Amino acid sequence: MVIERVPFEADGLTLVGELHRPDGDPHGTLPGIVLTGPFTGVKEQVVGTYARRLAEAGFAALAFDHRGFGESAGRRQHEDAAGKLSDLRAAVRLLAAHPAVDAARLGLLGICLGGGYAVRAAAFDPRVQAVAGVAGAYNSPAAFAAGMGADAYRKALAGFLEADPDARMAAVSPDGPAAMGGREPWEYYGTERSASPHWVNEVTVASLYELMTLDTLSAADLLARTPLLVVHGTRDDYCSPAGAQAVFDRATGPKALEWIETTNHIELYDSPPHLDAALARLVPFFERELAPASALAS
Repeated sequence: MVIERVPFEADGLTLVGELHRPDGDPHGTLPGIVLTGPFTGVKEQVVGTYARRLAEAGFAALAFDHRGFGESAGRRQHEDAAGKLSDLRAAVRLLAAHPAVDAARLGLLGICLGGGYAVRAAAFDPRVQAVAGVAGAYNSPAAFAAGMGADAYRKALAGFLEADPDARMAAVSPDGPAAMGGREPWEYYGTERSASPHWVNEVTVASLYELMTLDTLSAADLLARTPLLVVHGTRDDYCSPAGAQAVFDRATGPKALEWIETTNHIELYDSPPHLDAALARLVPFFERELAPASALAS
């Protein structure tokens, strides 16, 4: 496998990625997949794990640090929803121009929070020929408001808007306040499972406002004929199985929903049997939907 360091530009910011691809010189023949991953995640973590496996299966798979995280430039440790979508457009542009990649065979894969971003990016980028989400969060402000109650939802938004825009909080903590509280996120990010020199256990408080106002679910209405694969765990306390069902139900084109037996969310990050099960769905999906035009014609 070749892992190529690929800096690229988005809105004047330098982003840093790693392109994983099979050995050899494929001369523009590889299907390309851009990956986007969990909240606060960096390229050496979940997206890197999936990128390596996809490269082993014959794809050119780009894992990169979104703006503000890891080695990429931007406002540090801040979830910039509009900016991340711009990052994804730039990443697709990078793959389309890469000499090893066939620009007509490009896909998106999102894991966790990236699942929703991938769907929204695909809905507005006709260069993307297929999109998949694994253990995805398909955010919907309407669903947040319905679940919390409209008054509580607006009160929470007001609190975030009144906070110091530069205030930070822990991303994860096993027992204290954190953007992703509880033992389960800690068991991934707080241990060697996610070891990366570029991950920081910190996020802006303003990032939570971004998450609560981010609408990725409705983008499924606009996928048109873009094929969608939703892979989700049967038990997931962080990214609701109901959200996976909702994005599948709303998708307008060819679609499939695959359930994997899980006991928690992070098993689909790196647990070998769960990772194998996810790839067993993803690889044939992308092989079929990103097949060369000559194969489709035969």
